[in-house]
Amino acid sequence: MTRSQLAHLIRAAAEITGQRNIIVVGSQAILGSVSEERLPDAAWESVEADLVLAVIPNAEAAEAALGQDSRFHRTYGIWADVVSAETAKLPRGWRRRLVRFWNAETAPASALCLERHDLAISKLVAHRGKDLAFVTALLDAGLLSLPTLTARARFIDGAANADVDRVRAWISGRV
Repeated sequence: MTRSQLAHLIRAAAEITGQRNIIVVGSQAILGSVSEERLPDAAWESVEADLVLAVIPNAEAAEAALGQDSRFHRTYGIWADVVSAETAKLPRGWRRRLVRFWNAETAPASALCLERHDLAISKLVAHRGKDLAFVTALLDAGLLSLPTLTARARFIDGAANADVDRVRAWISGRV
């Protein structure tokens, strides 16, 4: 998904729901702070964006209109997965670090995307092969700081102790 495609998806979600600020928590949140030209392929090849909407009834309408196998998906080749904010296990203070993604293509809406280190921590907690490849690609591209990841891994809201330990061990293995 490109930044332009993410903008289109944000605008469509805003039109359907009437919400003007939509949070992006999945891997496509990286597009809020880094253009796809600077990203390794593994970091932007997904065609799905995880969106958090404030009003749940509107979330159902957005999922039906923009979700997998929807007309939007069939037409544009991208889709939205409407999720709750608790879906991603994130470092304490993540809301203060959200990155605003706005341009003429998103108007009148804007997205609030996870800051790249917060996104990486959520991927490390999920610990799936694709998530580890995503974080590794960002590290190899020089887009993440290991000291910042180490600091953020100290307090991960909603994550089990075993998950936090696994995240810390993974980061320590990269130092």
